[in-house]
Parts: sequence; C-alpha cells; structure tokens
Amino acid sequence: MPPSRDAVRSALPGVALAVGIGIVATLVGREVPVLGGPVPAVVLGAVVGWLVRRREHGALGALQPGVKFASSRVLQFAVVLLGAQLSIGEVLRIGGETLPVMLTTLVVCLAAAWGIGRLLRVSGALRTLIGVGTGICGASAIAAVTPVIGAVSADVAYAMSTIFLCNIAAVFVFPLVGHALGLSQHAFGVFAGTAVNDTSSVVATATVYGRQATDTAVVVKLVRTLMIIPIVVGLAGLEARRTAREQAASADGSGRAGGVRVFRLVPWFLIGFLVVVLLRTVGVLPAAVAPGFATAATFLITVALAAIGVSTDFGALRRAGFRPMLLGIALWVLVAGTSLGVQAVFGLL
Repeated sequence: MPPSRDAVRSALPGVALAVGIGIVATLVGREVPVLGGPVPAVVLGAVVGWLVRRREHGALGALQPGVKFASSRVLQFAVVLLGAQLSIGEVLRIGGETLPVMLTTLVVCLAAAWGIGRLLRVSGALRTLIGVGTGICGASAIAAVTPVIGAVSADVAYAMSTIFLCNIAAVFVFPLVGHALGLSQHAFGVFAGTAVNDTSSVVATATVYGRQATDTAVVVKLVRTLMIIPIVVGLAGLEARRTAREQAASADGSGRAGGVRVFRLVPWFLIGFLVVVLLRTVGVLPAAVAPGFATAATFLITVALAAIGVSTDFGALRRAGFRPMLLGIALWVLVAGTSLGVQAVFGLL
C-alpha cells in the first residue's frame, strides 16, 4: 500500500535535511577521497542532530518521520543498486580464485567478533555491525544488516567510526607491509580487496601500490560484497526464530518457535539486489550503467547515514565506551593477518 499524502508530507522535512547533509558530505568526500561520503555524513548528521535536540529540548520534532524513513528505506534501496556493479561471470572468475581468502577472513572475523566482543562486553548488535563491516564491506554491509537486526543509530554510528579509523590506518600501513613482504601487484590487490572495507579506502590503499593492484583490489572488493547475501539471510533467520520463540513463550509459555517460511527470512532489498545482479548479467543493464548505479548507491547510503547521524544518541555512545573500538582494531588486525596467511598457504603471494 503506498504511503498516504499526510505521511509523505510529514516525512519531507526530515528527508530534505538528510539529502542536504548528504550533498555536503558528498562534496567533502570528493575533496578528500579517502574519507568518502558516508563518514562525513554520519559526523555532520550527528552535529546537526545535536543542535536540533538542543533547540527542541531533546527531541527531533517534525524531523523524526523523515529521518526514520531516510535511515531505513533509503538505506535498503541503496543496497539494491549495489548489484549493478557485478555480473555472475565476474563473480565466478574472480571469486573462484579468491574464495578461500574471502571465506576464511570472513569466518575468522565473525567468530572473533562474537568471541572477543563477548569478552569485551560489547552489545550483540554492535559487535555484529563491527564484525560484518570489517569482514565484508564496511558501510554497505552495515547498511544491509542494520534493518535486519534492528540496530539503533548509536550502534551504527559507532561501528562506522571504528571501521573508518581502521580504513585510514590501512591506507598508510598496508602499502608499507606489501613492500616489506615483497608482494606482487596481484597479491597486494587481493590483500587490499579482502582486508580493507569501503571501496574508496580500497582504491586509496591499492592506488599507492600500483595500477594493477588497484584493478585487482576493486574486483575482489565487489565480489566480496556478495558475502552480504548469506550473512543477511542467516541473521534474518536468527532474528525470526528469536521473535517466534518470544511470541510463543508469551502466548503459552512453551518457548517453542513456530515454523518460519523461507521467503520471510529474505529481506526484500536482498531479493532486489540479486535481481539487479541478474539483469546486469543478461545485459538488460549494460556495463555502461554500472558506474551510474554505483554513484547513486553511494549517494543514497550517504543520505541514509546522514539521517542515522541526525538520530544518534550521544549518551548511548558515551555509555558504549572504548571497548567497541578495541574490538574493531582487533578484528582489523586479524583480517589482515588472515588474508596474508591464506594467500601464502594457497601460493597466491
């Protein structure tokens, strides 16, 4: 059912604010490519949200409906557009060679996020966001997972900040590591593509090393994006089962989960993502449109993260403390080491 005219009208102020912040953040990202648009969007949004709350005595007022829409629906639509960057042929060709590296780094990262996160007493939602952001593809993975697990804005902002700091460090540290180990252009491209998160940071890191490294890293990074699919489906299934158990327990005290239909476990935007990949593969979407779709997806993610920044609760960030940052750094080091180790085992270095 389409939204009513009143709903659209009530959402306009918040959406307009998020779009305005997104435009400014995009311009900042163009001037400082290593930042990209999403990180400045979160920061600027958080500052604007803080100023609005001061004026409105702690509330967002008329901005709330639009901010909520931009931080959810806009974010989901952006994930759909990401599919235009991939074709099944590219996935099979690059993925077949680098699959052991991608799978191993992902498993190590998610397992460490769970284990180290529990030791550091980081909340489940926040360690999930940091884990998928580090293990898959930064802002895009966080965008895909956020609506599935119902993460709050403070957790999203903290995860984004943690991953951004690690990406900045990678731009300076990884080329030094590559030269110290004598990595080939191809090996470094696989390293950067599997151990750095957001595309802008992957490009920045690999560009320092060389053109061939950059070409390899970008394709590996795009194929790595597909890891979002099983992760989101798995998380959706866990959330559905948890909800079913809670509902069953509240209904009859048995705690038994009812049957969950498979199609309900797959978010609509993930289906859209796969449809776009298929359209790209069969040529309905030509390769020439991929850059435009990528630009649109990045801008929509930037707008959505601006809205998330506006709705960020600074009190919750302060309460989270430094432990999530330690978790992010630990995962970053583990993923980098695992990527190099698996390449050495499979003779890719």
